Amino acid sequence: MGSTTPLPPLSTPDEDRPYWQTNAPPSHPSATSPICPPYLLNLPPKDLVTISTPNHLYRLDTWPEVVLRVRENRLADFQRTPADMWRYLEFCYTKKEEYKDKGGIKGFILRERLKWDFPEEGDTGRKRRFGEREEEDVKVLWNDWPYGIDERIVHLVVWTKFELEDDPATGDLTEKARGEIDDYVKRTFGGRVPGEHIIWFKNWAHIKSVKAVEHFHVMLFDPDPEFVREITKGDVPLGIIQTK
Repeated sequence: MGSTTPLPPLSTPDEDRPYWQTNAPPSHPSATSPICPPYLLNLPPKDLVTISTPNHLYRLDTWPEVVLRVRENRLADFQRTPADMWRYLEFCYTKKEEYKDKGGIKGFILRERLKWDFPEEGDTGRKRRFGEREEEDVKVLWNDWPYGIDERIVHLVVWTKFELEDDPATGDLTEKARGEIDDYVKRTFGGRVPGEHIIWFKNWAHIKSVKAVEHFHVMLFDPDPEFVREITKGDVPLGIIQTK
């Protein structure tokens, strides 16, 4: 499904300085450098607009806007705040370099975030799916670099050791896979969060930022923090860790 990408509401590119300086952390060398860092070169138009927009001018998406976007399947319209996008691109570049001989971003996610040795030694190819050995095959973590959304919205990622089947003709989930995910979400989150405060989606293949490990997104509006700690087993998003 195609999508147009207008400027984020209330945002204006900063034309007084090079785009890579606009949202660079104040202490970062790129904040004053005349040379663009490699991870900000040749950006797609959408990312370039975001990176060029002063962070304080960016308007966060509201919960009703998030729900409508997901229901209309306009997933490509999600974007990070300018400051988070800057740090996210730097982070990905750094990790790709660090893990270039250890599986790249996939290796980093499996080793450092999921703590999965996958495929596992001795795995006989058993069929993995929701409802069976979920403690081993499914993990819920914070989205390390969430989209630019209302701060009351908790953005989680559900990672699985099994594929979530897409329809090759459309690139979207099959009805069977959609039903299985919906059942899992209701069972896992529905008992603690009102249904109208839960939305989930799986990005189209061409807009996934992490393509190598299967996952889908869950957003919760203003959930009980204790429940979030429980469901993520105390996880802390890397985007927060990196700024400390």
